[in-house]
Amino acid sequence: MGTLFVTTIASAKPHERDYKLSDGGGLYLLVRPNGTKLWRLNYRYLEKHRTLAFGAWPEVSLADARARRDDARRLLAAGIDPSHQQKVDAARARVEENDTFKIVAEEWVAKNVREGMAEITLSKLRWLLDKAYPRIGNRPVAKINAQEVLAVLRAVEATGRHESARRMRSVLSRVFRYAIATTRAERDPARDLRGALAVPKAKHLAAITTEDRAGDLMRAIEGYSGHAITLFALKLSAHLFVRPGELRQAEWAEFDFDRSVWNIPAEKMKMRRPHRVPLSSQVAGLFEDLWDLTGQGRYCFPSFRTSARPMSENTVNAALRALGFGKDEMTAHGFRAMAATLLNETGRFNPDAIERQLAHMENNGVRRAYTRGEYWNERVALMQFWSDELDRLRNGAKVLKPNFGGQKSFASG
Repeated sequence: MGTLFVTTIASAKPHERDYKLSDGGGLYLLVRPNGTKLWRLNYRYLEKHRTLAFGAWPEVSLADARARRDDARRLLAAGIDPSHQQKVDAARARVEENDTFKIVAEEWVAKNVREGMAEITLSKLRWLLDKAYPRIGNRPVAKINAQEVLAVLRAVEATGRHESARRMRSVLSRVFRYAIATTRAERDPARDLRGALAVPKAKHLAAITTEDRAGDLMRAIEGYSGHAITLFALKLSAHLFVRPGELRQAEWAEFDFDRSVWNIPAEKMKMRRPHRVPLSSQVAGLFEDLWDLTGQGRYCFPSFRTSARPMSENTVNAALRALGFGKDEMTAHGFRAMAATLLNETGRFNPDAIERQLAHMENNGVRRAYTRGEYWNERVALMQFWSDELDRLRNGAKVLKPNFGGQKSFASG
């Protein structure tokens, strides 16, 4: 129990020299000639007398000073020097102030770059993080709480981007987990917000899934009069039914035409697994013709503006619009659903072979472990069948060059 009272401290007058007002347990108030009143704690550690400063009164109250004395006594009982611990805590506080969320997030992104994350995925991460920085970018990562993170997510959700808000929560959580792993935070506040956001409605990308309309589509593509590279992209989107980003980023070095296979590296695949695509005779012929246009460069489908970049992600969709297929009927991604639906309806192929050709990951871990085969021979037959089927559907009626009110030439950049 201390011996000082607040009234005693308030009424203490300065003298010509320093003097002390003791509170017990080593705690005292040092009154300076200039009138300042400073809290001090005398203690012994390793047989040496030491003094610890707690700050000035009234900024540090009597109750606060006593609490700090008791904390120091507990450290001494544990064999720790309170003065050393005070320096460690101050250093940690300075580090925490410098380890802002933005600094840690950018370090995490750089780590993903070194580990070979696909550029398209990196750009999505950066886009989401850029939306978080205005609110929490300059905050020490260790001090951010769940309420602050929720405010960031709610701001995105308020714009109607429910799926973006959901993905942002996941990205923020990964940054906080990285901060924990690098000893700059102790918990992940984003983890606490699971279930706090509106669940986005499933968005099904528009696709043609009937034979009649697939035939209409292939005939329309045959009559496309836009940029030549875009025409090849349309045809090969249908024949290969890979993801749009995988097609537009295709590089000539990835093709083995002697073995009729396209080897897509893992970093370009959504599931981060390398993927092989058998090339039908029709596809091989299309690439042979495309080589005359772009074979001297890196990309099979370069931007119209510069060969250093692949074509724009909107090129195929813009071409479909020009051909008269609205965004609610067909998209570049819709070629995958078209192939999956019509191939499954034939009953000719193992559904697992179709799924493997679509590069879908088996969700059941046990089943995935036992599905050792890649169904390669069946997939080779499947891809040739699909190209033949597209030709059959296209030839189901006379090929007419469509006229949709003056078709414009769409560049691939």
